Amino acid sequence: MTATAGTAPTPAHPTTPANSTAPAPADGTAPARAHGFAPAHDGGEPARAARLEAALGDPFDPGNPHGHLALVRADDSREAPAATEALLADHALSAEFVPHDLGGRLTDLEQLARVLRPLFRRDLALGYGFGVTSLFAASSVWTAGDASQRAALARVLLDGGRVAIVHREVAHANAILRREVGAQPAPGGGFVLNGSKDAVMNADRTDTFVVYARTSPQDGSASHSVLLLPGPPDRGEVHRLARVEMPGMRGARFHGLRLNDVHLPPSALVGSPGQGVTLALRSFQISHCLIPGTVLAGVDGVLRLAVRAATENRPGRQPARRWHKALSGVFADLLACDAMAVTGLRALSLMPQDAYLLAAAVKYTMPDLLREDLEELAAVLGARGYDRGPLYGGFQKLARDLPVAGLGHSGTAVCQAVLVPQLPALARQAWFRSQEPPAHLYTPGAPLPPLEHRRLTHSGTDDLLAATLIAAAERLTAQPAATPLHAALARLAQTLVGELRELRTRCAALPATSSTAVDPLACALADRYALVLSAAACLGVWEGQASADTFLADPAWAVLVLSRIARRLGAPVGEVPAEAQQTVLAEVLQRCRHARSLDLYATPLAG
Repeated sequence: MTATAGTAPTPAHPTTPANSTAPAPADGTAPARAHGFAPAHDGGEPARAARLEAALGDPFDPGNPHGHLALVRADDSREAPAATEALLADHALSAEFVPHDLGGRLTDLEQLARVLRPLFRRDLALGYGFGVTSLFAASSVWTAGDASQRAALARVLLDGGRVAIVHREVAHANAILRREVGAQPAPGGGFVLNGSKDAVMNADRTDTFVVYARTSPQDGSASHSVLLLPGPPDRGEVHRLARVEMPGMRGARFHGLRLNDVHLPPSALVGSPGQGVTLALRSFQISHCLIPGTVLAGVDGVLRLAVRAATENRPGRQPARRWHKALSGVFADLLACDAMAVTGLRALSLMPQDAYLLAAAVKYTMPDLLREDLEELAAVLGARGYDRGPLYGGFQKLARDLPVAGLGHSGTAVCQAVLVPQLPALARQAWFRSQEPPAHLYTPGAPLPPLEHRRLTHSGTDDLLAATLIAAAERLTAQPAATPLHAALARLAQTLVGELRELRTRCAALPATSSTAVDPLACALADRYALVLSAAACLGVWEGQASADTFLADPAWAVLVLSRIARRLGAPVGEVPAEAQQTVLAEVLQRCRHARSLDLYATPLAG
């Protein structure tokens, strides 16, 4: 979004925070104000999400067939919980993954993430296994498929079926990405598929596969094509091999898959020949934002467990002082992760031509932050973290599930391969030059245009979030500080702008070739860049709420977020007012007492 010649960019955010709030009382009670976003900015919790939350019920009720105890027992037996799968089928959850113009419910990804959070808050394996992987498989067809392919896949999902994805092989592969399928031209036209995969989710529960098949012996961007196998083949054999037992997500069903001389007609080709890598880069932006935007709900659940552990049998249900930093800090990280994920999800609808790098940065940064948070919460839980009962049994399960849900190191490597080669161009052409994006990019719940998969690109020369960081820091510095928290926020924002300047100098010196993808220095710079972007997303969200009377209008959470990011970067932090931690701690305690989600939305929960 480069500024148009002769047109002065319009500031995207208000130039001054319109209100401030008093520090939280010493007893930890929250100030008398709304949680989450101001009603004027909130599109409301989607009714489908509220219905699903209510149907899943209180997760701490030992008699609830969809509660923690039932889900942990199903995980112990390495089976999907049958009762909960039946409930999800009754709610036609698969229709959430079908675009609205094809008869489904998918209009924008922010709303989809909110619909899925009640499920992911309870069980990541169920969230993946029941259907969200069907969306990831179908996304390439929604992006480049013809009308008949789109209609056929929509019918499978609307009828309650599943779609499995057969990934191409990549470097740093785990079992999910190891080995591949090749496609050769068939006599008379079409393709013949041969090959195997070590692990394909739901391979034993569907006949519909989206296959990223090698169609060229040469490596490069034209090496693979996308082929749709819509059911049992007329010729050839599809063999489901033995089930693969994963260290996490044990209830999800992974099986080996082998294709022997499977013949497909020319109409099976999605898009153009050799377009597989390009389609992956375009369509995988959805998973890059949606995975973090749903998985963080699981960490929300663990933070809730930690608050319970830290406050039970305590005077006034207040945690011991030694846990204040961990509880408030992890809550701040969750808000930071949500700000970045929601910004990415909204960007895919609002400005899909510029969301490519942002989506990769979301997926690149958040798994590490969430893993660090789990380590902090493990210390708070102590021995309770090993409990297998209904109150604390979800912790060990999430600790196992999270690395598999994020595809571990391989998922990081894929996003790294997107970000690192772009750093020299960003430093030379985009940073301190790109125009600030519109404010509604950072207004969760505000209406979005329908997601248009075909507009997703795998290029872009502007940096939406870096421009926001620079502009927000300028606005904060240009005005007298209303409170010590505002002064601290201005100082931290300028510190992070200084980090971006340093990144510009160091990244501009990198060679403008793909070899930077394996350069340790370039990878370290990508780590720092992604953290800077997460700070920018938080500033954008905070500014968007500055005139409201909600917790997120208070600079306290933004100060705590930016101070934690600056410390991770090794940047100078200075003195952070004590009220930042006090205010954030009071909010997390209050939300837990009143059963509200620990994300940006603060929505009511079943328990």
